[in-house]
Amino acid sequence: MMYLKLLLIQILLLLGASFFWTDAKIEKKESLPDKPNILFILPDDLGWADVGYHGSDIKTPNIDRLARTGKILSQHYVMPTCTPTRVSLMTGKYPSRYGVLAPAYGEVIDLGDPTIASVLAENGYYTAIAGKWHMGSPPYTPLKYGFQSSYGYFDGQIDPYTHEYKTETELTERRSWHRNDEYLDESGTHVTDLITAEAIRIIEEDRDQPFFLYVTHHVPHYPLSEPEEYHALYRDEVMMHPSRRLFAASVSHLDESIGQIIDALERTGKRENTLIVFVSDNGGQQSWQSNTEYEGRYADKPHLVLGNNYPLRGWKGSLHEGGIRVPGFVNWPGHLEPGIVDHPIHISDWLPTLNKLIGNENEKIDGLDGRNVWPQIAANQAPENPRRMYWKIRNTLAVREGDWKLLLHDNDEVELYNLKEDFRETRNLKARHPEKVAELMKMMQDFQADDRDAVR
Repeated sequence: MMYLKLLLIQILLLLGASFFWTDAKIEKKESLPDKPNILFILPDDLGWADVGYHGSDIKTPNIDRLARTGKILSQHYVMPTCTPTRVSLMTGKYPSRYGVLAPAYGEVIDLGDPTIASVLAENGYYTAIAGKWHMGSPPYTPLKYGFQSSYGYFDGQIDPYTHEYKTETELTERRSWHRNDEYLDESGTHVTDLITAEAIRIIEEDRDQPFFLYVTHHVPHYPLSEPEEYHALYRDEVMMHPSRRLFAASVSHLDESIGQIIDALERTGKRENTLIVFVSDNGGQQSWQSNTEYEGRYADKPHLVLGNNYPLRGWKGSLHEGGIRVPGFVNWPGHLEPGIVDHPIHISDWLPTLNKLIGNENEKIDGLDGRNVWPQIAANQAPENPRRMYWKIRNTLAVREGDWKLLLHDNDEVELYNLKEDFRETRNLKARHPEKVAELMKMMQDFQADDRDAVR
């Protein structure tokens, strides 16, 4: 029954489900505030079916409330792993323009290139990150790319209580937790609580500037360890695998964090003028186990069942829909009516969209792959031309134009799908539509021409 429920909800979302929410053609306020606060929340490895408003068995009341009172982005696309998605968000470009095809370290984004943080800072914003960076190792830290306040961890996945990275390499070390480029030790407190407290601190500070607050949570990325109060929420869920219950506990912890952050906005009178964007960084991961990472502390704690991307195909790391199509919504009371945006949106779109939203449209930023999608979000306006998108990872490339999606693997295997008719990617149409394959292959080659060689 749960699978049928999930399938029904996803089909309704994909079709626009206007009988659940009404998309407004005219917004409540035609004139936007000059400079709204911007809160961008990016959880780590949250799958399509890991939120309540997508029919999940995980309890996410705060996330659900924001989604249902905002604009649900039913076709929001990202990259299939951490660093590439974050690079695309920050720069408005496909990460392959920097040679980033997978999690990367060292210098990832070229110093001096515009980022969301630098563009907003130049336009009067106070810019802060709380949580995961993973777009460069010291000295390539958030403070070098437009952030004025930086707190959290530099590298990829860390232990939730020790805050140490999984291993030491030539470019990384175990310590990663910091404030403004200075390492500090706050071990013993859960990473979700620390990130939440920092976000609330930024919100509660008195300043004359609007803020851009980038909250990049650790959960539900492995390794997972949660306080008992969150485990208790799922004690009676006997059908859940033990590690899925642990995963669910971490998502509920995330959900409570978001509730606390919203309370802080309301308490300080900033809620009405704060645009909230919520997007996962990639699809859910299927499982994880390691005998050596984190000094072997999780060798006897395998995470055998983690995320859930049903009914989409594929997992984190894949260019099938389950790896790159993620939960997402925008919420802004008084400015966005509840509804569903059923147009393709890419993570690279946020830089040009926010640049336009703050009234900086006359400042041209060269070389962007993203586009301003505010008309689609605010008024559900259909794009003038079919949307084109491009993905490149180490072993696969993909493009999408309109409803058509093509994947090309290293072994020259080709997959062609019509996502409007087959969003689960079950029917490979390459033999039936060779002309479409040729057309999309040419488009893929055109995209590739602007790529850089892989960094590592």
